[in-house]
Amino acid sequence: MSEITDFDSLRRAMAENGEEPEGPARNARAEQLLTEAERLNIPLAVIEALGHQLKVYNYSSEKDKMFVPFARLLRMWDERPEDFDEYETHSLHWVFKWMSSGMLDQPHVPLAAMEKWLGEMERRYRLAGHSERAVRSAEFSVAAHVGDVGRAERAYAAWLAADRDAMADCHACELHGQGWWQSERGRDAEAVELWGPVLDGEFSCAHEPHTVLASSLVPLLRLDRLDEARANHLRGFRLVRSMESMRGAYADHVEFCALTGNEARGLELLAERPAYFTDTGHPRSRLEFMAVVALLMDRLTELGLEDRRVPGPAGRAWTAVELGAHARVEALALAERFDARNGTSYVSERARARMAQRPLVERLPLGVRAARPAGAAMPVVTSPVEPAGEPDLAALLAEARRLSDTLQPNAVEAWAAVSRAAEGVELDARDRAEIADHQAMDAGPEGAELFERAAELYAEAGDPGEALAARARAAYVHALTGELDEAVAAVAGPYDEVLALYAADATGVRQAASVLMGRARILMRRVHEADGPAPEPVLTEAEAAAREVLALVDGHVGDDVRLASRAAESQAMLAELAALTGDAQAGAELFARAAAAFVGAGLPWFAVEYEARLAGLAHHLGDTAEAERALRAALEHGGPHLEAVGRAQLHLQLAEVVGGRGQAEEAAEHALEAAHWADEAGEGPTLGAWARHQLGGFLVRQGRWVEAAEVLESALPDLTAETHGDGAIVQTQWWLGDCLSELGEHRAAAERRLQAAEIARHWPEQHDHATLAHLAAENLGHAGLPAEADRAYARAGDLWRTLGNTHGLVRSLRARAWLALRTGPGPEGARELMAGAVRECQAALDAAADEEARGRLVAELGHTHRQFGDLLARSVSEDAGDDSIQGAFEEALSQAAEAIAVFGSLGPEARHSRTAAQLAAGWLEADLGRPADAAARARAVLETYADGDEDGTAQARRAEAEQMLQVLEEQAAR
Repeated sequence: MSEITDFDSLRRAMAENGEEPEGPARNARAEQLLTEAERLNIPLAVIEALGHQLKVYNYSSEKDKMFVPFARLLRMWDERPEDFDEYETHSLHWVFKWMSSGMLDQPHVPLAAMEKWLGEMERRYRLAGHSERAVRSAEFSVAAHVGDVGRAERAYAAWLAADRDAMADCHACELHGQGWWQSERGRDAEAVELWGPVLDGEFSCAHEPHTVLASSLVPLLRLDRLDEARANHLRGFRLVRSMESMRGAYADHVEFCALTGNEARGLELLAERPAYFTDTGHPRSRLEFMAVVALLMDRLTELGLEDRRVPGPAGRAWTAVELGAHARVEALALAERFDARNGTSYVSERARARMAQRPLVERLPLGVRAARPAGAAMPVVTSPVEPAGEPDLAALLAEARRLSDTLQPNAVEAWAAVSRAAEGVELDARDRAEIADHQAMDAGPEGAELFERAAELYAEAGDPGEALAARARAAYVHALTGELDEAVAAVAGPYDEVLALYAADATGVRQAASVLMGRARILMRRVHEADGPAPEPVLTEAEAAAREVLALVDGHVGDDVRLASRAAESQAMLAELAALTGDAQAGAELFARAAAAFVGAGLPWFAVEYEARLAGLAHHLGDTAEAERALRAALEHGGPHLEAVGRAQLHLQLAEVVGGRGQAEEAAEHALEAAHWADEAGEGPTLGAWARHQLGGFLVRQGRWVEAAEVLESALPDLTAETHGDGAIVQTQWWLGDCLSELGEHRAAAERRLQAAEIARHWPEQHDHATLAHLAAENLGHAGLPAEADRAYARAGDLWRTLGNTHGLVRSLRARAWLALRTGPGPEGARELMAGAVRECQAALDAAADEEARGRLVAELGHTHRQFGDLLARSVSEDAGDDSIQGAFEEALSQAAEAIAVFGSLGPEARHSRTAAQLAAGWLEADLGRPADAAARARAVLETYADGDEDGTAQARRAEAEQMLQVLEEQAAR
């Protein structure tokens, strides 16, 4: 911490403190600096220190401390206005607005005092010659806060009608307030339209677009503009996360989570800011925060999670129901304090309405890592087979048989309903057989004994064919549990018996097909379970079994859904066998035929598996259009019957296919869905992490840097080399570095890129390692860490040299030269590094045989000469002697001339590079007192673009050349 010895050191210290994070530590330092300012005995120093204190209080949770330093500043102004310079005079009047809003936010300040303050503010602004725009804006805020809609509308109109001047809030803040009012009055579309320029980045300030992004969330949800709401949450939360003063906006993000089925993320947000529960310096934002905490806790209670441990005020453990009750009491107590001050019930009414909100979306996937809270009650799809009132057994039986005969997905559940209704009822053997059969189907690997019981009951009911089918199903259970030999042996008897029965017309084709299909399934399991490629006899037997089913049902299908499904499944088996034996084309055709057969039979949900397999084969064959078609069909045909993990896998495959043909926006939508369904399936750390990795990449391709950064940071904790491969980790870090670079977070970007480089360092191929080291060096330079940047560039340069990549090596040397000019080695070290870059480039050019490679190296040499010239011109200080300056400029001009010659050898393709060098040379010659030569350079540039080329670079070059000629003419006229 630097010592304060004079006014300049005080100003430096205040500037440094202003760059510190918001919070009590920064505020305490501002208080110390005020004490130091008072010791200097300079009135303006005290004024500036008070202004600094005001600013840090305003941007913190201790906003209630603003009033004392402002009162002192106002007294100093009234006593000695001449002590204030122009900037501090402006600042004093500017913070009148902070005081107005600050009074509103503190319920202990009487309403009469606020009205008096408005009058004082209006009087002082009028005396200072300011517009009444800021005054009417402040009046609007008071009226809107107390619920005086009529006065608020009048003040709002007067605010917009008044002229904008130096005291008006910035455009971004004004648009936020205007949009907020439109939304309050139920005009969400108008609000979002007003916020548009802020959301699009046209206007910004210290707190915008932070608050606009937060305020837009619920209006966008109400407008069903869900994609925008999601994006604004991800963008906005990243902005407010580290800002202590943004509790109100933070509350909007918690509210968004509670209203969109993202309760788990809402809890994560609460855990990040424990002080928000107890900070009392800004009661209004604490009221807003506690209201949405109550909303979120009520939502958890509705999901059956009232006893879940949740983050809350420090000092004790909290359950959801306990925190909800506490937050409600706190919020309403604060609201009552405001209402008592205001003489209305408006604040309490709004708080109650906010806490009583219902979810606007059942679940809005965000792409970030936050699954539904464990144990949460999921929405229940009511079964169509349970009639209201007392169930009728006969009706239940009829419905169950209809569903099972047509192979509907909920047939097993229907038979379970029959079983419950039949308790204590005497049923015939056929009914009991079907109940047992379907209980076995629901039991999975544990169902063998139940299938055997069903077989006994079918036989008792006089249906030997169905009894054999049940025994075949029991045999298949053994195959599913790995008992393949037992399964083959167990199905042999039913197979022989059913063929004999069918030949004697003692059973139907449906029963025979069921047994034959059971045997075919067992033989297919033997193919899949083979240790390595299946032996030829095993493949042959399985193929024969599948074809036998096809031959049996041929000509018998008609409207029989069961027989149609047997034929389709047999086609799918043949497809699998073709794919396994290397005939991908035949496999794809057969899978397509099987899927079409299931769809044609009215069983589209059975087609999903085979459409997914078809997509994989089509992709392998390079037919991405067919792969895409099949995946879309699988999602469509699966509908509500798809399990969460299957839906996640299909969306992820489709994201990769669509993204592969350049449709990053749609690919991101599918990756988002994949992440959501993976979380729902409990596969967040595995499949979900991969989906988030992919989603982040697709967002990067669209330039959606903030959203991408949130998603990628969320993916990283779950990505592991064992599950996802270290390449995925490196790529995620790389993309995240790109995002952070674009957002200006260069130190963090460098960290990510260096972490990725450390992994890539161990790879056999070192190009990625070199690239990441180079990119990290760029970030370190931008972050103001020149020594670290130089080391990273040197590391990259060594790697580029090893790889034989002259372009990378030369660029690393040039970058180090520029760093050296500003730091330790100084001009001489910078000169040597740049000369080394020229030598490396020239040596590679001398050795290059390929013409294309030579052309690229010539261009690189030209850029190096050009940069060498710029570096030489900047290497001499303004206070150096004339001879030194003259010598440096002469050397710089020589390098610029080299660049012109080199670029000239490349012809028209390099004309923009050549004209840039010509202009640089022209300015140098002007500085060296050679106006004729400088003018010749400028005219040469104009001649180059005489053809009327109107691209942006050509326009800029022409403008600079004309400017040079104008400067030369003015100098000549003096």
